[in-house]
Amino acid sequence: MLAPGQTIGILGGGQLGRMMALAAARLGLKCHIYCPDAASPAFEVAATHTIAAYDDEAALARFADSVDVVTYEFENVPGETAAFLEARRPVRPGPKALAVSQDRLVEKRFIADLGIAVAPFAEVTGEATLESALARFKGRGVLKTRRFGYDGKGQVMLRSANDVVGALARIANAPAILEGLVDFEREVSIIVARGLDGTVEAFDLAWNTHAHHILDRTRVPAGVSPETEAEARRIGETIAAALDYVGVLAVELFLVRDGAGEHLVVNEIAPRVHNSGHWTEDACLVSQFEQHVRAVAGWPLGEPTRLADVEMENLVGADADRWAEIAAEPGARLHLYGKAESRPGRKMGHVNRLKLG
Repeated sequence: MLAPGQTIGILGGGQLGRMMALAAARLGLKCHIYCPDAASPAFEVAATHTIAAYDDEAALARFADSVDVVTYEFENVPGETAAFLEARRPVRPGPKALAVSQDRLVEKRFIADLGIAVAPFAEVTGEATLESALARFKGRGVLKTRRFGYDGKGQVMLRSANDVVGALARIANAPAILEGLVDFEREVSIIVARGLDGTVEAFDLAWNTHAHHILDRTRVPAGVSPETEAEARRIGETIAAALDYVGVLAVELFLVRDGAGEHLVVNEIAPRVHNSGHWTEDACLVSQFEQHVRAVAGWPLGEPTRLADVEMENLVGADADRWAEIAAEPGARLHLYGKAESRPGRKMGHVNRLKLG
């Protein structure tokens, strides 16, 4: 267990690393951010930082020597980097979570093998396998690269024969997966935390809506039955245990409503704090960021009780220019990420609007 004054090393210097470092500071823990981008917003709030490539072994060795445990803010940490650091310091969550989540095909098979429902999927290695998979999925699906890709990048929606023409070229002929379309009513997510001792705590299920493939708003409560809420928690806990996970894990799900009632289908997992958990900063006794810090530091997990209904809005690009207007709103809590340049599609901050009283 880390004591106050000890140091958490964080790979990645974006807004998630920034918010983790802020949460750690409140607990008296220091953070050392490692990121190749000199303009990383997390640098501003951390005790120290390193600007170096993720394959720079000399810099990684110095980084490992300066910290007591290592975590990360993004799931595409190179496997070699994680292995190099794990030989020197504990890495939490462990490399198994990275290996599973970095490959969509591996991830889908892993979750399905746990007996948890996922969207129908098929491996795509070329035109022939794409055509075969489309035939199984009634000519429709989402073609996704197996590795990398986020906020809609690295994927192509296929709804007609015209969409199929050149689809593989649009993802640079990368190894891919075809996912069958799920007739869902809404998208939801569960944020769970698993401690070093195996204790698991879950935040309330959240309802997410997207704009231009980027999360736009998260609302809690999610408007589902108590049974569905309990099932989401069971799914999150099952996946975390199977990964021998330490830290915060996000599970994105489709809520399907049909003649049989409500049921959940897993879309994907993220082995890190997550955009759809930002509401916890102001609406819960403990935020997802503090919960992650507690877990990787070996501390007891906090109680994730929700204190108010809440809606989180992402501030993307020029949305953040409304900062003064938002700051004046009753019940609104503004979070800006300190990024120097606003660009279309770039997450600049978020606002949590609490429904009080």
